[in-house]
Amino acid sequence: MKLQNHFYILTILLSIVLFSGCKEADKIYADIIYEKPEIVKDPPVDFLSPEESIKTMYLPQGYRMELVASEPMINEPVAIEWDGNGKMYVAEMLTYMQDIDGTNQQEPWSRISVLEDLDNDGKMDKSTIFIDSIILPRIILPLDDRLIVGETYNRHMWSYRDTNGDNVADEKIKLFDVPKRDNANLEHQSASMLWGIDNWLYLSKGAVRYRFTHGKIETDTLVGAPHGQWGLTQDEGGQLYYSSAGGEVPALGYQQHPYYGELELEGKWEEGFEKVWPIIGTPDVQGGLRRLREDGTLNHFTASCGQAIFLGDKLPSNLYGDLFIPEPVGRLVRRAKVERINGKTVLKNAYKETEFLASTDANFRPVDMKTGPDGCLYVVDMYRGIIQEGNWVRKGSFLRPVVARKGLDKNIGKGRIYRIVHDDIKPSKVESLLDKSSKQLLKYLGHDNGWYRINAQKLIVLKKDISVVPLLVEMIEKDNSALARLHALWTLEGLDALDEATILKALTDEDSRVKRAAIRLSESFLKGSKENLLKAFDNLKSDEDIEVAIQLILSLSTHKNDTTKGLIKGVMETHPENEVVTISGTEALKEEPPVIEQLKKKHVLKNNRIRNTIIEGYHNYQGICAACHGKDGKGIENLAPTLVGSKRVTGDPEITTKILLDGLTGPIEGKTYSGVMVGMKHQDDKWLASVLTYIRTELNNVNPIPEWRLKNYKKKIGERDGYWTIEELYKK
Repeated sequence: MKLQNHFYILTILLSIVLFSGCKEADKIYADIIYEKPEIVKDPPVDFLSPEESIKTMYLPQGYRMELVASEPMINEPVAIEWDGNGKMYVAEMLTYMQDIDGTNQQEPWSRISVLEDLDNDGKMDKSTIFIDSIILPRIILPLDDRLIVGETYNRHMWSYRDTNGDNVADEKIKLFDVPKRDNANLEHQSASMLWGIDNWLYLSKGAVRYRFTHGKIETDTLVGAPHGQWGLTQDEGGQLYYSSAGGEVPALGYQQHPYYGELELEGKWEEGFEKVWPIIGTPDVQGGLRRLREDGTLNHFTASCGQAIFLGDKLPSNLYGDLFIPEPVGRLVRRAKVERINGKTVLKNAYKETEFLASTDANFRPVDMKTGPDGCLYVVDMYRGIIQEGNWVRKGSFLRPVVARKGLDKNIGKGRIYRIVHDDIKPSKVESLLDKSSKQLLKYLGHDNGWYRINAQKLIVLKKDISVVPLLVEMIEKDNSALARLHALWTLEGLDALDEATILKALTDEDSRVKRAAIRLSESFLKGSKENLLKAFDNLKSDEDIEVAIQLILSLSTHKNDTTKGLIKGVMETHPENEVVTISGTEALKEEPPVIEQLKKKHVLKNNRIRNTIIEGYHNYQGICAACHGKDGKGIENLAPTLVGSKRVTGDPEITTKILLDGLTGPIEGKTYSGVMVGMKHQDDKWLASVLTYIRTELNNVNPIPEWRLKNYKKKIGERDGYWTIEELYKK
């Protein structure tokens, strides 16, 4: 093959067998990349059958797509999950963008279906509507025979169950009650719940996690969490990976667990990682021409979502632990190699200027991926024309005329689910777990397929069967599989049966993953004087795996006292050249004023950007504004009026912005103050937005003014020479 602009081949690994008699997935296969077809800059948008669409999909040599389900069995699928017996639940957003204006989008016409593969051949044979008449389902998480469900615009969480075996839910129980409606754009609401290895439930957005206990959901706040959107996944050790389509960020939040707060590092991915390589022209991109190459293809991630760490055992083993990121605007899926370099996680495209999966079908819209119980990798294809929500195709937008010209809004009502298989590896038959006892489930804690490991752990925890506690302790001490020992530890935690002796044993494990889990699990034992644990920690500070040292810092930071701070300093002194140790240690030793802690807790449910802006605004306000308006914002007699409850602050945000930019003079509500309110337009936009957000959101509980909105106001207001007066501000 010729290495030209449109035709190239990349071989990563030679096709060799490591040793005779090895398992199929343990072979090292050649990653030979497809020939890149000629780009069609403005492609046709005709619907194709599933079989025709598969022919447009390009994968490395040896891989292929197999159809699992398609319309009319399913329509508008957005997410999939399996229960413990391998029944597949499918969330179907039947009202999503059914025309260019999103008409009737908030109507309760969507559903969740359950699909069954009756002959275990990998293709679904039967579809039943499990839940009907709901609003755009965005959270589906199987427990045992129950399914947690969350809808768009509705913050409640429900448990649904089929009690008579007909695959139709006939029991509905509210697990979590939040009466306030979520009015955010549907793309910006919480979604994609998963059961973490630590037995907490996490969502793609928000600094809150949940625990399913005694038939209810309990909440716990996090120090901070990445502002993710659609999609959430975890690796074998429980590290979460988020994605933000709105921010055009393909992956974030993966340097440390969000329980310890946010950490984003320079060099978190290789140079150019954010560039994508479609094989089809992409005129329907929200970012417009700046997001297109000369050949009409998308040049940057813009709709990353539904990501998955592959933990299966029925594809070549060099895929295990890789991060797969769907990009529905680019009609492609990125395969990212996840590398740990001196404690930093770095993502790299597995191929040079090409993608693992790409299609020339304009309706191919991959929006979710999962590791399946058969050990393969699944792709949910919403298969439709328009993918962007109505807010982005309003009149006057770049997208609207493109959508209208191409007729993308007419391509609705279909959907496909595929699995990626390899020619040389046969998928597993799915085993049933729901009817197995806790003792029978133990062997799955070390299964080669991560789907079985996490589901076996979850089911044992839900059963609350403490009779297996001695067997779990024995696994931690004797099992040959490090992953079995790892899940046994977390299963004990979920059963509330973990003790200090078991922790101390696990801290001496030969496997770093087990040691790091034991360090995390020791946090609940650190209250008071725990000499044995602290001594063990001191011995681990020079562990050969730098990730052990980093976890020590994170865990010790949860119980700050002179002793733990001394240990943190000891870890930093042992690894003085390590960037992550230095950053994490410095942050852990930082003492924040109580008022900042209070602000963080008060605004924990807001997204991190707004919360951080409020905190920054507090510092900026106290540095300048408090001198006249008082530290509490309630004004100082004869110097400046109160900001708390002031209509100039709580009302039209443009008026508030005008005052902050150019100042205010003259009587206010009949009262004259000494001096004038000096304008602050010499400050940068970040400073201005933080103060505006602080005085509005913290002092008055009204909407913030983010930096982008401030810039719009400044442009509208224009340059002004002189102070405002009340009369001018409210002049009709």
